[in-house]
Amino acid sequence: MASSPGSPRLHSSRGRGLTRLLLDVDTGIDDALAVAYLASLPEVEFVAVTASPGNVGAHQVARNTLALLELCGRTGVEVAVGAEVPLAIPLVTTPETHGPQGIGHAVLPPPSGTVSQRHAADVWVEAARAHPGELTALITAPLTNFALAIRREPRLPELLGRVVIMGGSFYHQGNTTPTAEWNAHVDPHAAKEVYAAFRGLPHDRLPVVCSLDTTERIEMRPEHVRRLARASGCAVEELVLPEQPEGLRSTSDNPLVRHLSDALRFYFEFHRHYDQGYLAHVHDFFAAGVAAGTLEYSTRTATVDVEVDSPLLMGTTVADFRELWGHPPNARIVSDNNPEQAFRELVSSIGALAARLREP
Repeated sequence: MASSPGSPRLHSSRGRGLTRLLLDVDTGIDDALAVAYLASLPEVEFVAVTASPGNVGAHQVARNTLALLELCGRTGVEVAVGAEVPLAIPLVTTPETHGPQGIGHAVLPPPSGTVSQRHAADVWVEAARAHPGELTALITAPLTNFALAIRREPRLPELLGRVVIMGGSFYHQGNTTPTAEWNAHVDPHAAKEVYAAFRGLPHDRLPVVCSLDTTERIEMRPEHVRRLARASGCAVEELVLPEQPEGLRSTSDNPLVRHLSDALRFYFEFHRHYDQGYLAHVHDFFAAGVAAGTLEYSTRTATVDVEVDSPLLMGTTVADFRELWGHPPNARIVSDNNPEQAFRELVSSIGALAARLREP
């Protein structure tokens, strides 16, 4: 499905049937949007969701995710915690980016479900062994849990049907250091192990990597929030505007719209504080659409490695597109996407879910 470097071709795979999903998150505002989007798709089944430490601690990630799944009408999904810290370095979280609880200004209802007693790595390994070649894996968090699962089952990259990773930065400025993207920087050792595990596998088994090079083109703006509320049938327009006071809470009559609006307002404010405009780069939503087969994109095959020794370049992801290293490819890096199509899809699908949830 990848395109050659000389002739990029946008593609998606909607209509291929049920997507059975293993998801690893660090929820996180853009993770929350991704989960809500996936929950809006009838053709997506959540096999399990696991929590990696990243935007917030792993246990807060699990609580956020359970609450969000229930808010979206997806009850009974197993949510499990695995690692609580990165493989080899201390954990750094981002309250300034995602808020102290990880979901901006939103305050989700307490979940009725409880976190699984199983370790996240065991969840992944047991599911992949039970359903070889059938599961799609989506990781929107640091790769800690995925690396631990591969340590327990080295055949995991072959047992999974498709793998989509949000992370890395190649020909694009990093968003954590000048060269490093957040997920790769939080646990570079895990990222290095994961990419090494895919070397030499067939092309269709290589992970699709959604890096900052293309995810930062997915810029959510106040107009998208307004359109989402309209698509959900809200009685009053949902206005999240730069001239409004920071921290203003939504009064929408639709619970899903209200919580997403409160989370996104925080994200807009964060991006403005860093001179990026009143907008939000919703990286994880794009990766979710790639995994679900609903968004358009093209890829280039490369060999990826991750810097783990240099203090200056820690977490930097490097892609060899020309086989200069002489190592076999281990990734398909997204090289193009279609932001306009992506937001049409997001507004339509989450809007329809929000409308369904409010029906008596």
